[in-house]
Parts: sequence; structure tokens; C-alpha cells
Amino acid sequence: MAAPAAQEDKGVLDILEESAGGGKGPGSNQRELEYDDVEVERVEKVYRKIDRRVIPAFWILYFLCSAIRSNVGLAQTMNEAAGHDLEQKLHLTAKETSTALALFYVSYVVFDFPSNLIMSRLSPRVWMSRIVLAVGIVGSCFAAVKAAWSLLLLRFLLGVVIAGMWPGMAYYLTLFYPPSRTGKRIGQYFTAAQVSAAVVGLVSAGFQKMDGLAGLVGFQWMFLLYGLCAIILGVTLLWWLPDRPLPPGEERVRSGFMRWLPATPPVLTGEDAEIHYHDLRRVYHPRPWNLKDLAQVLIDWRLWPLVLMYFGVVGVGIGTQLYGTVIISAINPNFSDITLSLLFAPIWVMDLIAILLVTPISDRFHHYRALFFSGAVCIQIAGLLTTTFAPYSQPWARYGGLLMVGFGLGPTVPICMTWTNEIFQRRHGEVGVAAAAALVSGLGNLGSITTTYALYTGWPADSEPGRHQYRKSNLTMIGILCLSIVSSIIMTILVKVFGNPPSNKILSSGNLISEDINDFADGAAKREQQQRGFKRMWWNGKSTPSSTTF
Repeated sequence: MAAPAAQEDKGVLDILEESAGGGKGPGSNQRELEYDDVEVERVEKVYRKIDRRVIPAFWILYFLCSAIRSNVGLAQTMNEAAGHDLEQKLHLTAKETSTALALFYVSYVVFDFPSNLIMSRLSPRVWMSRIVLAVGIVGSCFAAVKAAWSLLLLRFLLGVVIAGMWPGMAYYLTLFYPPSRTGKRIGQYFTAAQVSAAVVGLVSAGFQKMDGLAGLVGFQWMFLLYGLCAIILGVTLLWWLPDRPLPPGEERVRSGFMRWLPATPPVLTGEDAEIHYHDLRRVYHPRPWNLKDLAQVLIDWRLWPLVLMYFGVVGVGIGTQLYGTVIISAINPNFSDITLSLLFAPIWVMDLIAILLVTPISDRFHHYRALFFSGAVCIQIAGLLTTTFAPYSQPWARYGGLLMVGFGLGPTVPICMTWTNEIFQRRHGEVGVAAAAALVSGLGNLGSITTTYALYTGWPADSEPGRHQYRKSNLTMIGILCLSIVSSIIMTILVKVFGNPPSNKILSSGNLISEDINDFADGAAKREQQQRGFKRMWWNGKSTPSSTTF
């Protein structure tokens, strides 16, 4: 009876090696087949353990960075009656305000791509901590702005230091999860932006009560305290976020400046690490990339429909985030400053609800990303039409349109980034994910420049008070949303016609186990060929062990 007990004490890797003759020669393929017999629930447990280490940290950092990035929008209406809002305090013109908002995205677009490439070369943990720490420092400096030039400078610097954060987070996830399972997780931490928008709007009412305390106006207190929180978090992340996973048994070599930084414990150990290694082998043995590989990503036609998809939805999202209180004020000019802040929050609550509802389902039906994306965009269009054309005498109907916009915004950005991960990891490997995520995020944010600089307060003829205030801006946003839908349709058709095979570099790197380009060496990639649908849900026997329904 001792033999079975001894067998139970062995790790999965030991058992598989024994059954496959040590994993050498023909036995290595046999070991892969044996590994496929590991229960799916056991693999799920490994990914849930990674979730507990990564997702809460990403949620907090994205909450704070989103708050610091968007606080300038709220500052435009805080303590306006007392003359202490951003524009009156700094004597800004409408054009200077819109320029300051847009400058952030100019520097963000320029530096997003190189930042993500640096992250793929250096320690992702350290680079992410650097981003948060720098955002906190620059964010705190906003409390000292005294004139237009200082606001313009800090907005530009904020875009420089925060560049690479959002695509870097998407890239970071692909080091621990298969791409088809990142949509739900991107959605989970993306809810931080929605909660941030809602909470910041509510908390800004409290900061307005602090107006004049210690010689600072309300928005200065807001910038200062959020910035200090981000500084503390940036330092803490050095100890908390895990570094790139290593194959079981391999020791991490600390060289250069890394020797002076605190070490972080591995996210997985023992049998968990062995299971993860076999399930996501492509991450543990990445193919080194060079400038030629990078050029192959840039000329891949699959990149550009994704950029246009992102252009529309992020432009409308940022426009709503920065000008939300301004739009609500136009709906009913009698709303007080505090009422505007309170009405701003439900837009992002709707956004959050949609993320939690739609992104997990889009992962289960990952072959239909375009359908989920386009459906959500249509809801945004319907909301903007309602806000624009509902009777002027019905302000709550027009406000309801903004709630629809919030709901439609929720799933679009996570779905777009997840689809990028899926396509470019298969096509180009790690450099494909790092470069494509940065380009989709960076170039897509040209939509943010459009909505922040050219629309609403940046469009003097459209911002004149009256029944048709901001009508042309709303219709412009509808136009770029239509561009997003058309791009997703084109992407779907072209991928259907031309497919998404691995590039020649991937095919020649030994990452495939047969001549069939649809077969990858790790378990996760094999499962990605099939949709999970609603299998393994609580209502149809989730506990049933099966390696084919993961």
C-alpha cells in the first residue's frame, strides 16, 4: 500500500516524466499527451492563485492613475461659484483648457510605444512600479499650478510618465495567462477606471468643502492627496508584483541595477509552477526579438483595424470622462456644482456593470469578439442620440442617454485589447503583444486628442449656451463610433478570409509540435482553438473534470 502513497507525494512533472520516459526523444510528445489529462479544475486553481497576486494590485494602481489623469476635468467645475475652479483660478481661456487636456494625449501617443518595448526588455514589475511612482510625483505637482504654462507643462509630463501603463498591463497579463482568458481579467481591473470616475466625482464634493483650508483651493487638495497615495503605491509594488515567471527549478539572476532593488517572491511554487509551465510554455521560452521582428509587426495589416476600433471608443470614453460634468451642466444649467459631481458618478457605475456582465461572456465566446464590441458601440450611439435629440424640456431623458453611453463604453476597451493579444501573440510572439498593444493604445488615443482638443469647450461655436449646445460635438463622437464598428467588421472579414497563421519566424522557432500551424506546444494554446461557451457553469455541473472544456 506504500506505492500509491509515494506516487501521490510526487509532483505532476515527476509523474509525467516517468510516464514519458523522462521527457526525452519521442517521450516528450507523449508527456504532453499525459499532461492533457490534468484536471481542468486543477489548472483553474493555478490561475486563480495568480489572480489574487496580480489583479488587486492592478486594480488599485489603475484606480489612482485614472483619478490623477482625469481630475483636471472635475477641476473645471469645482467651487465655480466661489471663483476657485481651475479656469478662473489660473485665468485660462477655453482654448488653453482644451489644449492642456489634449497635451497629455500627445505625449502619451509619442511615448507609449517605446515605453512598452522597454518593459518587454527590462523587468515588467520594476517598470510598472516606475510608472506609478512617476505619476504620483507629477500628479502631486498639479497642486502647485499657478498659471497656464505650468498646467500645460504638467499635463505633457503626465502623458510622458504614464505612457505604457495601459498596454503594459495588457502585456503583463500575457506573461501569466493565455490570451483568450485575458478579457475577463482586463475587464476586472479596468473597472477601476469606472469606480475611479464615480468615486472621484463623489469625493470631489468633499474636496470642495475643503476649499480654502491651509490656503489651498479644493482642486489643489484633490491633486495633492491623490498624488501622494500614488507615490506610496509605486514603492509598494516593488515588493508585491511578481516578475516574469521562470521554468521550475531555474534561479533568477540579479544583475545590474536589479541587485539594488528588493526581491519579490515567485507567484507560483512547487506543483503549481510545474502545471503553469506546461500550460503556458510559450511564456517561459520566448523567442528573442530584433528590429526586423518589430518591423514585421508594424507592417501587419491586422494592426490597423484594431487601432481604428480603439480610436473611436477611447475617444468617446475620454471625452465623456473629461467633459461629463460640462455636458450635464448643458443639459440643465440650474444644477449646482455638487449636483454635477453627484450626477457624474452613475455614468461610470453603468460602465462598471457592463464590464462585469459582458467581458466574462466575451472570453467564453472569444471567436465573436467583434459582435460583442459592435453591440456595445451601438448602445453608445443610441445614448448619444438620446442626449442630443431628446426634448430640451426633458433633462432627465437626456441624462439617461449619458447612462446608456456609460453602459456601452464598459466592455469595448477590454475587448479591443484582448483581441489584440490573441491575434498578435499567435502571429508574432511576445514582441507582437508588446508592440501591438502599445500601438493600438497609443495611436488609438489620437481619438482622445480629437475629443479633448476639438470638441465641446474646444469648439467655441458649439459651446455657446442654448438648446443646441454641444450638438455638433455629440454627432462627431457618433461618427467616430461608426468608424469603430466598420473597422471591427472589416477585421472580422479579413481574418476569416486570410486567417491568422503564425509568422514564418514563429514557425521556424520550434514552438510548434507538428507541421499543422494550428497546433502549439502548450496546453492553453490547444484549448484556445475551441470556445468554452457556457460549459462548466454552476447550472450545468461546473465540477465535472474535463480537459477539453477549459
